[in-house]
Amino acid sequence: MIVRQPVWSGRNIFSAGILLVALFILYWPFLIKLVADWGTNDDYSHGYFIPALTLYFIYHIRDKLRDLTIRPSFFGLFVIVAGLVQLVIGKIGSEFFLQRTSLIIVLYGLVLFFLGWAYLRKLFLPLSYLFFMVPLPAIIWNKIAFPMQLFASALTEKVVYALGIAIYREGNVLHLAETTLEVVAACSGLRSLMTMFALSAALAFLSSLSRWKKIILLLSAAPIAVIANILRLSGTAVLASRYGSEVAQGFLHEFSGIVVFMLGLGMLVAVNTLLSKIGRKI
Repeated sequence: MIVRQPVWSGRNIFSAGILLVALFILYWPFLIKLVADWGTNDDYSHGYFIPALTLYFIYHIRDKLRDLTIRPSFFGLFVIVAGLVQLVIGKIGSEFFLQRTSLIIVLYGLVLFFLGWAYLRKLFLPLSYLFFMVPLPAIIWNKIAFPMQLFASALTEKVVYALGIAIYREGNVLHLAETTLEVVAACSGLRSLMTMFALSAALAFLSSLSRWKKIILLLSAAPIAVIANILRLSGTAVLASRYGSEVAQGFLHEFSGIVVFMLGLGMLVAVNTLLSKIGRKI
């Protein structure tokens, strides 16, 4: 029979409550700005779902958490201080990414300080999932997006040409017989890539696959995002060549994002199903 030590006294609960309230007040202005960004930044409109999914992940492993023994670690204080130092550095440098991700570091520290290493190991992945809600710094985003624009343009040119449609490419600009299309940053596929990684990480966490199959499922997000984006761009080019750029632009802006999301989700579910049926657990 397992006997647990009563490490949580009323005083401990009161201290934890005071600390949590203080941190909530400290981070409130940053959280308000982050939520506002989700509403204005289409690249991170999925941010609304990330906190809810994180809470569900924790609920999903509630039985495993219940079986753990609480062993608070003072090392958690160092982690909390490290997170707060990151917040100060981010504030001084006006760097939103550092400011916002410091909250996740502080959450690691809180778990470690109040609950211990065993809890942190179990909660590390659910808490790390919160990184998907924080927009990357613009300088990094643009560094990745532009090469992806060129890559997506080149692949789209090959697909459209293979379909028998005359096309000529200059950088990220596609010239068709009747019109010209520009593969802008929003069409680079980076947005789809971030969304697919968030979805594949959620599927991998909730699935009963072995560890290596979960890694394969997570990494499958990259080719799936590229394929879905190329299909969207190629479809847009075909529509533009047959019905004019106005029809293509309407399709691109009103429906293609939803189509790409549903297509990518379908492919992720297919990969998950396929992996679950292949061989025994590694």
